[in-house]
Amino acid sequence: MKTKRTTLYVTDLDGTLLGADSRVSRRSVEMLNCLARAGVMVTPATARTPATVQPLFRGVVQPVYTDAADGTSRPLPAIVMTGAGEWNRETVKFESVELIPEEDALRIRDTFAREELRPFVYCLSGDSFLNVYHPAAMTRRENSFYQERRHLELKRFHLDQTPSRWNSVALFFAIGPVKSVERATRELDGITACAAAWYPDILIPDTGLIDIYAPGVSKAEAVKRMARKTGATEIVVFGDNLNDLPMMRVADVAVAVDNALPEVKEQADVVIGANTDDAVPRFIMEREGLSL
Repeated sequence: MKTKRTTLYVTDLDGTLLGADSRVSRRSVEMLNCLARAGVMVTPATARTPATVQPLFRGVVQPVYTDAADGTSRPLPAIVMTGAGEWNRETVKFESVELIPEEDALRIRDTFAREELRPFVYCLSGDSFLNVYHPAAMTRRENSFYQERRHLELKRFHLDQTPSRWNSVALFFAIGPVKSVERATRELDGITACAAAWYPDILIPDTGLIDIYAPGVSKAEAVKRMARKTGATEIVVFGDNLNDLPMMRVADVAVAVDNALPEVKEQADVVIGANTDDAVPRFIMEREGLSL
């Protein structure tokens, strides 16, 4: 007898599911809700924290899955913080979080200090909240980052402070001169197994951004883990940027939106419409034979 296909759809957010206004459009909400009610598993995989994911998906029904281990029905979590966490929008709690080992957190702190980088340090508090520490006066770019996020629920900023304990760190994020960021990344590669990645700031020339997570953290590993958990027999992944390529490579079907970078479109199995055209939920609706 032919085995029924159980597909897990995983989508990046910025530039992929979200529109030009960095929101889930009304039309996309309607289609995502239709998919969830039909039992189709669709979930985001993003570098964002729950503080922005939760309000973005307000009004979107959370899909459910049948746990491959015990057969129970459970809400399908969102992959957040580049795979460091799984977030349950229904309970407004983390289902899991990978924390940076304390000894690695201290090495990272000291490396940043040598390069005169002032990181935002995200520390888990309980099962739903993040405290974010910043140790010194902020640059203009750091202040812009802070101002865009300071009113969000589920996270609280503590300025001119460092964590009192270093055993609950989920993420380091720093902004600084490209050369300093590059040197810090190279040094950290030699002294810690933590997942460090840097990339140029698209807003300010000669400025770099760096994220550091626990060892082994990536969107790709999180997607594979979720496929095992849900018993999915097929993985379909949507992306637009270079940091989406690793998770697209573990997919059975890699899909790029039309506004994706050329390198991403070249490596995709399918290229669909642009993020501004609700292309991701529209593609899934058509593939699953559904209509509003």
